[in-house]
Amino acid sequence: MAINDQEHREEEEAPAGEDEDTGAQVAPIVRLEEVAVTTGEEDEDAILDLKSKLYRFDKEGNQWKERGAGTVKLLKHKESGKVRLVMRQSKTLKICANHLVLPTMSVQEHAGNDKSCVWHATDFSDGELKDELFCIRFASVENCKTFMEMFQEVAESQRFKEENKDASATAGLLEKLTVEESNSDGPAKEDKELSAKEDKKVPVTPAEKQTEADTEKADVENKKEE
Repeated sequence: MAINDQEHREEEEAPAGEDEDTGAQVAPIVRLEEVAVTTGEEDEDAILDLKSKLYRFDKEGNQWKERGAGTVKLLKHKESGKVRLVMRQSKTLKICANHLVLPTMSVQEHAGNDKSCVWHATDFSDGELKDELFCIRFASVENCKTFMEMFQEVAESQRFKEENKDASATAGLLEKLTVEESNSDGPAKEDKELSAKEDKKVPVTPAEKQTEADTEKADVENKKEE
């Protein structure tokens, strides 16, 4: 009896063997499908990409307020050629700034800090157009100068493009007016030429010719009798 109890106790204390691999595959309960994430920048090329910290001027509080730290980009559209400035916060990817770089814009160095610069823009980062005064600060003077130079270069190129567009539109309008004037003169000119031809070539019937001959013959006989 004691032996049986000891054997039973050894069986209970014996370590469990490792699970055998049966080769069975268990399908997941929920299947997750891959979702394409779009940023809205797929049709644009980045011509500038720099880390920075952005501020906006609060008119009511009369002070600068931080918008976030992240990467500022200048994105050029592949078809239209328009360039916009976009900045997102590094952690949340929330948009801090989102506006077009227009020909009328200019960027200036922030007084007292050669690593910062300021500019005015009509921004759309909050879902509605707002006139903002932005200040951006970089880690180095070189990055700040690079940003300012590229910003001004884009603004000037957009100004040149607008001037060419206006010149092309004016040339097209003048050409259209010239064509319309030529077309309006055409029918009147043709009518005048047709009238002149008709005046020169008046058809005479045989009866009219005989009448003229008889008249001339009678005049000759009258002169002889006199």
